[in-house]
Amino acid sequence: MLSAFARTVIPLLGRLTVTTAGTARTIAPGSIVAPNHTALADPGLVLAALHRLSVEPVVLATAGLWKVPVLGRRLTREGHIPVHRGSRSAAAALDRAAEALAAGRIVVIYPEGGLPRRRDSADHGPGTFRSGLARLALATGAPVVPVGHAGARRIVSGGRAKQLAGVVTAPLRRPDLHVHVGDPVHLTGDIEEATTQARKAVEAAWQQAVGQLPSSRSASLR
Repeated sequence: MLSAFARTVIPLLGRLTVTTAGTARTIAPGSIVAPNHTALADPGLVLAALHRLSVEPVVLATAGLWKVPVLGRRLTREGHIPVHRGSRSAAAALDRAAEALAAGRIVVIYPEGGLPRRRDSADHGPGTFRSGLARLALATGAPVVPVGHAGARRIVSGGRAKQLAGVVTAPLRRPDLHVHVGDPVHLTGDIEEATTQARKAVEAAWQQAVGQLPSSRSASLR
């Protein structure tokens, strides 16, 4: 449901382009996909991009989505994993993610754990990473595929009124959107070291994504 919704709606809201590192256009089963998180719309960008790579992932998402009628049941049926942030059950989400990886599924986890508290529509690099990604990768040995995206805040940013206006006008504005899928990395060391490695990889992927936006390329020529 999530992937189908994303691949249908995102092309209506903007012009999405996708690049991958090197010549590979596949993601190995049992991989962890780690995107930056900047706007409410960016999970849609990531899922639409992964669909182009024939990937239908398991997503770790905020547990609040499971409270939405119909949506919650569909999320459960598709195997997505609710994350109860700030509670003891948050660790259980990582256990379920590890099980999905062992079964060969590709798992999406947002290492920042939440959205930035900004109201502007500009693209900024990843914020502070929480430890969940590193703990999952070190415990399972799964490769981490860094994903960077840019342009999502051109669809939706700011307060509720601005967010609604952004979604309504996006089909007319057709903002440029880009997702870059980096080379997989194997995290090593302790949790702090692994978290630093992961953030550097996602930061590099994000820089690639920003560089692909026409506005960014034009600015670099001035």
